[in-house]
Amino acid sequence: MTEIDPKRRVAEEPGPRAANIFDVARLAGVSHQTVSRVLNDLPNVRPTTRARVESAISQLRYSPSPAARALVTRRSRTIGLIAPGTADLGPASIAMHFNIAAREARYSIETVSLLDIEPPGVRAIVEALLRQRVDAIVLLVDDISVLEVVRSLELGIPFVAVAASARRGPTIVSIDQYRGARAAVRHLIELGHTRILHVAGPARSPDAIERERGWRDELAAHRLEVIEPARGDWSPASGYDLGRTIDIAGPTAVFVANDHMSIGVLSALRERDLKVPEDVSIVGFDDLPEAGYLFPPLTTVRQDFAGLGSLIMQKVLLTIEEPETATETTPLPTTLIVRESARAPR
Repeated sequence: MTEIDPKRRVAEEPGPRAANIFDVARLAGVSHQTVSRVLNDLPNVRPTTRARVESAISQLRYSPSPAARALVTRRSRTIGLIAPGTADLGPASIAMHFNIAAREARYSIETVSLLDIEPPGVRAIVEALLRQRVDAIVLLVDDISVLEVVRSLELGIPFVAVAASARRGPTIVSIDQYRGARAAVRHLIELGHTRILHVAGPARSPDAIERERGWRDELAAHRLEVIEPARGDWSPASGYDLGRTIDIAGPTAVFVANDHMSIGVLSALRERDLKVPEDVSIVGFDDLPEAGYLFPPLTTVRQDFAGLGSLIMQKVLLTIEEPETATETTPLPTTLIVRESARAPR
């Protein structure tokens, strides 16, 4: 007779079987369909029944597979996020806080960086997300041409755009760039500045368009001269190049469309032996983490990126669950952060 190694016998014995949905149903005394409704947060389940099912799930340590859940709900609980191919503060912060809000709602995010803004490249990215059966698509817009391309496609699923615009819509969310810019320019006017130059962002950026519009309208409201703006590309290098050449003989203040360009402008003005704020005042936009540690500390406009991430997720859930009730969303307000880079002119 062949003797079996005890160690081998123990190794071959199967471990405990993982609980399934039918085990949960038996323990809770309900049907497996009811367990499925509880797992997927569907309505028409009595609170006492829901509590029994949740208790059974906890006791059995049951964890449903994403594939099984998708078969029941016809949803993948995945959202496609198309983000600009840049590490700039705005898009990166929005994407991060949107991911946090999605996780809290038990959704996952499939992020695609948009490097090619030409129509064929945009369409290819959208089609790739649709093949992954995402439940919705969110687009962080940094070029209005991309938004136009996506809107022209037959998506067949909910679509939410994060884009500053004078025109609002039920599927658009944003931070109020326009009023933020007006607050920045108004602050300079209240300090006594009457000639305020604008270093603008890219011509096709929705944020840059709205910040420039706010600058123009605030000057017009006070009947002040509008000087043709200089235009950068959001980078410190472009701010530096513009800061070396802009005419400071007339303007006593500069409203810069973002803090990164403000850093470049400050550096260039220092090389020209111009003091901030003694010779020229500077106000930026974004409130970078470094803004308060520049020399001088930068007066700027703070954006609520965390609030925007939550707002995007709320809009996505609404368009998925109750699309007929979607309405226009008011842009989130900004906050002017007053530091030491702006003061009354000499």
